[in-house]
Amino acid sequence: MKRKSILALLGAACMVSAQAKPQAPLKFDASKSAKSSLTMPDGRIVHYTAYTKQYFVSQVEDSTYQYLNVFVPEGATEQTPIFVRTYIGGYMESTAGYPQAADASGRALAEGYVLVIPGSRGRRSTVKQGKQTLYTGRAPKGLLDLKAAIRYLRHFDRELPGDTEKIIIDGTSAGGAMSALVGATGNHPAYAPLLKAMGAADERDDVFASVCFCPITDLEHADMAYEWLYGGTASRQALPEVQRQLTEELAAQYPAYLNSLGLARPDGRALTADNYRDYIKELLIESAQAAKDAGANIADTLGFSFSAEVAFQAPINGGVGQPPAPAGLPFAPRGMRRGAPQQGEYITGLDLEKYLNYVVTTQPLKGVPAFDSYQVDGAEASGENGLFGDARGSDANFTPWAAGKTGAKLSAELLERVRLMNPMGFIGDAQATNAPYWYLRHGARDRDTAFPIVINLAAQLRKHGRAVDFKLPWNRPHSGDYALNELFAWLKAITR
Repeated sequence: MKRKSILALLGAACMVSAQAKPQAPLKFDASKSAKSSLTMPDGRIVHYTAYTKQYFVSQVEDSTYQYLNVFVPEGATEQTPIFVRTYIGGYMESTAGYPQAADASGRALAEGYVLVIPGSRGRRSTVKQGKQTLYTGRAPKGLLDLKAAIRYLRHFDRELPGDTEKIIIDGTSAGGAMSALVGATGNHPAYAPLLKAMGAADERDDVFASVCFCPITDLEHADMAYEWLYGGTASRQALPEVQRQLTEELAAQYPAYLNSLGLARPDGRALTADNYRDYIKELLIESAQAAKDAGANIADTLGFSFSAEVAFQAPINGGVGQPPAPAGLPFAPRGMRRGAPQQGEYITGLDLEKYLNYVVTTQPLKGVPAFDSYQVDGAEASGENGLFGDARGSDANFTPWAAGKTGAKLSAELLERVRLMNPMGFIGDAQATNAPYWYLRHGARDRDTAFPIVINLAAQLRKHGRAVDFKLPWNRPHSGDYALNELFAWLKAITR
């Protein structure tokens, strides 16, 4: 089936559901406003005006989610950046909420940004049509809601303070993936008929910057990446033979995909399957070294190796500086410090397999497959299988490999929905307006998706000239909105 036909079917499906609940024309209701304040952790009080329950489409399918809340701090002008915080998790539905002092939403207000918190449909959101329950948020509807929210902000630019040329979107986990999608797919015509059917504003939906914490993205290749990285760990090797075989099959597919991307390191050297693990080690060493320099204790049991301790010890109480006493001596010669050798200042290497086994001890790995698991070797459906299900509430495989294991074949319509949910293919697409600035973080012990997923995202963006600030922060599990001083210093620099 040709792509135009697929998009027509998707648009028609949206139109049918939209026509079931006709709504008033798109509008901004200034009467839904109230003065309020937020007390920050440091005691500062931030005063703002809240404009709540502003529906961002005229054909509202799910009135519980398809609106946004806007929070305008005192002193905001037309030049004030706009910070859009989505609370999507697990590709589930997300209600338009209120600023939280402890996360980036409250910090954005305190920094003077106009804050927007949009609702969005998700894989479990439903509405009743007569006796029938319809699932309203199957892919790509959650993304469409975020795009419609961005368009709404531009449509009512005159009614609200804030610079719509400086829109920043922030999300974590599946929300981080959505942030990446919004940043990568701006104004792409593939989404246009779907947005039109919803009654979204006829405006641009590109953004200035995407902040993505631990994005669960590139779902078509996430299972391959997971087993390629973690397949050699003790927990994977202890699985029953059938599951070990699945692990090996998936892992074997990943090198060809890595090589097909044509990626490079920041210094321009080619990044291939042959040197990729070395690059992961470099990133982890860089992360651990930064933490060690800040005073963290990095245990050598994690797989790191260290330089020898510096030979010269600073004089103490007027004494002459000397190296420490060798390990095992029953006494310390005069002028030498007694005790076991200390770690050197620099991390010089990493046993990656040892480190990955450590990561697994902090949280068990996901099953096999980790993402497209539905009916593969009798496994239950994952949240991602629900994401690609239909309006009746079904689960669905979304990779040809998993579908083949169940004796099924993916439809052209489903493959198109999968494409619309992967930012990788839209980065560098001439029809898309990619965000120029990206802030990517994935914790150094986050096993919810494999390190290569976000590493590839960063490399793909750099390949196409986008400015990327990327790290694997030390000792961070699957989480977001941390190191806010660092994040907002970056935002200040790019919006200046």
